[in-house]
Amino acid sequence: MRKTFSMLLILSVLGVLSLYAQDEATLPSQWKIWFERPAEVWEDALPVGNGRLGAMVFGTVEKEHLQLNEKSVWAGQSRWNPVPGSSKTLAEVRDLLFQGKYKEAEQLASTGILGNRPRGTQPGVARPRIQGATYQTLGDLEMNFGTYRGGVTNYRRELDIENAVARVSYTHDRVNYVREIFASAPDQVLVVRLTADKPGSLTFTSKLSRPGNLAQILAQGNEITMSEHVGRGMGVIFFSRLRVLPEGGSLISGGDSIRVEKADAVTILLTADTDYKGIDPAIVSQEQMESAVKKPFAGMKKDHIADYQSYFKRVDIDLGTSEGRYFSTDARITAMQNGYVDYDLMELYYQFGRYLLISSSRPGDLPANLQGLWADGLTPPWSADYHININIQMNYWLAGTTNLNELEKPFVEFIDAMRPSARKTAKEVYGLNGIVAHYTTNPWFDTQPSGSPQYGMWPMGIAWSCQNIWDYYAFGGDVDFLRSTSYPIMKEAAEFCMEWLVKNPKTGYLVSSPSISPENQFKIPGSEGNASMVMGPTMDHMIIRDLLQNTIQATLVLNTDEKFRKQMQKTLDQLSPTQIGKDGRLMEWTEEFEEPEPGHRHISHLYGLHPGNQITKQSNPELLEAARKTIDYRLAHGGGHTGWSRAWIINFFARLRDGDKAYENLLALLRQSTLKNLFDTHPPFQIDGNFGATAGITEMLLQSHAGEVELLPALPSDWKQGYIYGAVARGNFEVNMDWEEGKLKQAKITSKLGNPLKLSYAGKVLQIETEKGKTYTVNSDMSLVQ
Repeated sequence: MRKTFSMLLILSVLGVLSLYAQDEATLPSQWKIWFERPAEVWEDALPVGNGRLGAMVFGTVEKEHLQLNEKSVWAGQSRWNPVPGSSKTLAEVRDLLFQGKYKEAEQLASTGILGNRPRGTQPGVARPRIQGATYQTLGDLEMNFGTYRGGVTNYRRELDIENAVARVSYTHDRVNYVREIFASAPDQVLVVRLTADKPGSLTFTSKLSRPGNLAQILAQGNEITMSEHVGRGMGVIFFSRLRVLPEGGSLISGGDSIRVEKADAVTILLTADTDYKGIDPAIVSQEQMESAVKKPFAGMKKDHIADYQSYFKRVDIDLGTSEGRYFSTDARITAMQNGYVDYDLMELYYQFGRYLLISSSRPGDLPANLQGLWADGLTPPWSADYHININIQMNYWLAGTTNLNELEKPFVEFIDAMRPSARKTAKEVYGLNGIVAHYTTNPWFDTQPSGSPQYGMWPMGIAWSCQNIWDYYAFGGDVDFLRSTSYPIMKEAAEFCMEWLVKNPKTGYLVSSPSISPENQFKIPGSEGNASMVMGPTMDHMIIRDLLQNTIQATLVLNTDEKFRKQMQKTLDQLSPTQIGKDGRLMEWTEEFEEPEPGHRHISHLYGLHPGNQITKQSNPELLEAARKTIDYRLAHGGGHTGWSRAWIINFFARLRDGDKAYENLLALLRQSTLKNLFDTHPPFQIDGNFGATAGITEMLLQSHAGEVELLPALPSDWKQGYIYGAVARGNFEVNMDWEEGKLKQAKITSKLGNPLKLSYAGKVLQIETEKGKTYTVNSDMSLVQ
């Protein structure tokens, strides 16, 4: 039945084509996600955002619903309640691990470092529980248009990611209605525009609300205000304003709503802010509103599109031709699930990843969280927080390569702001210098260890984040920012890691302990039980090696800290090496343990392959082969079953130079882990899979992690002809390239900084001493073309 539907869909597509001329002017827009029905659930709605303020647009005809978010709306508070004597406990835990007493070590770490209450103890024995912090919805905007007798025709709901405008259109009683929704960064306002092609046709009631019924909501004149101290007084205070600006007709307000009758057109503006940064949100939202109302709608829309396109238009991509754009996005997903290959949908998905980053991460704001910007309710999954054991790092993998490097700055500044807390945790929990954080954090920069040892006893959160921080410099080349912000973070992280490492008496190498391979377990030798904590998980050593190598490079760029550089190099020389097991796979731990879950979603010991650069064809092909065996084994046992994990696998295979396997996993991601609106699903929705997949597609076409700029390193055989324009390599080289019949046709590389360039394609290498601002054109023979 499913295959029959697929074939009918494909045949109907081909039939439709005969009705269209094939010139570009008649083709539907490539960059639209669209549907022929309203969203039935939150995961079907369409996201708009300006980096800080956003909405999910449902498009219901009789009662439009916009679920609202402001990125600093968080419940909770800063948490600081370390276990007394934890630094002494650390030494005891290490002794137990060295003796192979894994369960005893985990139990001691759980109570003596993580602060969990021992089983059977009274509530007052351990640390008091403190309410966990969580991201929350700002609220909901509803516009009730009443009952439409006779129904509607010509319904369409769409998100134009080329202009960052959502649109709902339909016909009722021979009147054509249009709603446009966007979140403007220049004006810091959410905009809703309602129009009809017959005067006096717009009658509706608008209101704001928020789950929990604790918000103070008041409608006066043409404005509704909504405010609340979230978390029942334990969180931020927000203030939101809704201004209704009708053209023609009449307006009546009262209680919590505003009613408009028989207007010709209506513009609705919403501003919101919180006291997170120590400012009065009522004043800020008022200033934003008074500024916005001075602009006509056309001016706001024009400025919004110009601002958004200054980012979006930097990259263009073509992976082939298909006819899917003639069909709604949900139909295209269904067709893909039934075997159809929609190249245009892959391109749309790629650019949707960039759209989401532009819309959820802007300089000056908090970074994109586990759901970017968009989360419903008061208790979203995993608190929609900042998981720093892969998720937030994956959010920004695409930033440098897809020409959005400055959008990673909020992440760098977030880690920088975390340093006082991280310094306190290092000193008071572990008795060490430097900075440390664990698997998760929040806007109050919690860094102390907590939770189960299986995920909580992992002190590499900041160290991993430093890989992104170094890439921010590698792609952009901002030496001043490196000196003032990035290097101080990296240096303190390196200081902690060097003091954290201890010598393994069995091998003589330095190892990280106690720690885990995130969320995975191993079978305890000679026992039926499982454990997580070990002396020396491979991932920790890869992260530390990455951190020390990059920090050494930073000292050379800045010509500073020669003594510290030598200390880092000495530590690197003593660090436990990456090992290959008897079966040819990379070892996840320093010992060859049996895995109870061989298809685990985390493949942490491949960090050195991606996002790190320790496993490359150029430097150690034997580790590359072992990495391949590792990922093949995981997939053979059911790995890659979550959206973000599948996205990571795309990147792995790109680095392994296997374009067809990377492509196979891209298809699996689209078919198995993609919602109707193109959101990634774990399940449930997590935005990192969107970002990771866009990064993975770029890695298939362009890589620069191994000391050279590689063109088409993992081009799938199915992408026979295409191009990518505007992608960026480390060293700040902007690359435009075309390929035909699966081979490079031509590439143009613009040197933004004048750095030396080592360029490669299919084993051929060209080295150029570039000039700043100059563009170099090469062919498939790696010969310069004049």
